[in-house]
Amino acid sequence: MTKRITVIGLGPGDAGLLPPMARQALERAKAIVGYKGYIALLEPEILEGRQVLSTGMTGEVERCNAAIDLALSGVETVVVSSGDAGVYAMSGLVLELLETRGLLDSVDFEVVPGIPALCAAAALLGAPLMHDFAVISLSDLLTPWELIERRLAAAAAADFVVVLYNPRSGRRTDQLPRALAVLASAKPGTTPVGLVKRAFRPGQEVIATTLAALDVEAVDMQSILVVGNSATRMAGSRMLTPRGYAGKYALAKCGEAAGS
Repeated sequence: MTKRITVIGLGPGDAGLLPPMARQALERAKAIVGYKGYIALLEPEILEGRQVLSTGMTGEVERCNAAIDLALSGVETVVVSSGDAGVYAMSGLVLELLETRGLLDSVDFEVVPGIPALCAAAALLGAPLMHDFAVISLSDLLTPWELIERRLAAAAAADFVVVLYNPRSGRRTDQLPRALAVLASAKPGTTPVGLVKRAFRPGQEVIATTLAALDVEAVDMQSILVVGNSATRMAGSRMLTPRGYAGKYALAKCGEAAGS
């Protein structure tokens, strides 16, 4: 009897961006486990006829253990996350629990990648991640704030584009202003900033602003912030972080040659 647990990323939430391999895993599954908000992103026909187990935001350990128990009983089980399952999501916790419970050799563990939120946000903003970037979560529920601040300062000092996950929630309102102050110590106030809310979901918002002008009240838990580096600029209404082609090639002449 196969005992398998598959952790998948649903992508940003639009059904058209659900990866084919993830869809195949869902169609193969007999049980689907996940945070209730992510379960709601799935099409009703995918859920039909399958055992569905969902919990709230702080029920991660409970639902992952329940998913492992289902897999142990021979039920083909899928754990769902939004975005990519390996980016601030459930693949790490499932693997850690399998290790803790001594089940690494007893349960097949599979991860199917998805489109992470930072890629969805970048696509809507234009091309802000064309050069080196750092991704930092502002949630201090599992990570000490002092460590988050050190990472922010290091990324800003190294002139990375900085992507901020979990920037602000109803309870966590102080962290974002503090994080922006750290970034502003090394980046000018004119640095372009992209704010994307609910990327590829109903209620989507895409806002281009600057580090000094960002309205923190407009940011929520379903937001991704992209803070540019020293080369990032606006190209029309889009953010652009040049890769460096202009320094190596005569871009205008390339265009003239193509059009001649």
